[in-house]
Amino acid sequence: MDFITFIQLLDSTVRSATPLLLACLAGLFSERAGIFDIGLEGKMLAAAFFSAAIAALTGSALMGLGAGILAALSLSLIHGVASINFRGNQLISGVAINFLASGMTVLVAQHLFSQGGRTPTLEGNARFEPITLPFADALADVPYLGPIYSELISGHAILVYVAMLTVPLTWWVLYRTRFGLRLRAVGEAPEAVDTAGVSVVRMRFAAVLICGVLCGIAGAYLAMGLQASFTKEMTANRGYIALAALIFAKWRPWYALGACLLFGFLFAIETRFQNIDIAGFILPVQFVQALPYILTVVVLAGFVGKAIPPRAGGQPYVKER
Repeated sequence: MDFITFIQLLDSTVRSATPLLLACLAGLFSERAGIFDIGLEGKMLAAAFFSAAIAALTGSALMGLGAGILAALSLSLIHGVASINFRGNQLISGVAINFLASGMTVLVAQHLFSQGGRTPTLEGNARFEPITLPFADALADVPYLGPIYSELISGHAILVYVAMLTVPLTWWVLYRTRFGLRLRAVGEAPEAVDTAGVSVVRMRFAAVLICGVLCGIAGAYLAMGLQASFTKEMTANRGYIALAALIFAKWRPWYALGACLLFGFLFAIETRFQNIDIAGFILPVQFVQALPYILTVVVLAGFVGKAIPPRAGGQPYVKER
């Protein structure tokens, strides 16, 4: 593999890791507040459909992005009401959201566009085009540094840069602000937070809504950045993989970036290499395509070390009288 091919592989890694990273950070906010959210998949799928549908109807990617965020926020509110207000089982609520999004998106897409559950191909202002950073073309021929800047750093949709900036922003919010301290405390000892006069319900709803916004951006990027339309089940279990990455990262923002890049690298290999030759032995294409999911199983099986979730995670809080 030459240097240019390697840079192109890393470029595909960044693109593939972007929706995973946004969904992983979404789950991080929610689970740090004590709300397990297995419905990341459904929120991303709903956001992908509504963003693509509105963008196709209006010709505006920004309108599509707004619609995707609103769709994910709506499902987040449903999950929040079920889990926080009614103290329902958080895992069942998340699974229900996934089923709802899976059926609803295809049904509405078929009703609106009559293309078998797809949306029309997005073109022009209806999708997020790659952005060429300053001097990228001029530096492209510079050995090593040129391809890194022009191929790897430049040439991504704006939502890729938003996702990367969200990592330090998440770290700052969680570890350097009063809001982050309270949010983490709600996931560990909600009774102590309640005693201090802070509303556990409000903090958990805030975390759930942040989760919805990030899932909305992730879904919109899938439909309007990584691809140029919505297709049935296009999230391809990325929500579950994001949860695995979150466990792999042990609920830490910077570790989440590394974990998502690792999963993104496997997706990039699947996309760019149909067969891998190892010392004369060619791995079948089916094995290459299964690599991200094999790593997911390995992570969830607990082979990456002990990962301790927030102590109050998954437990509804009942205020003592």
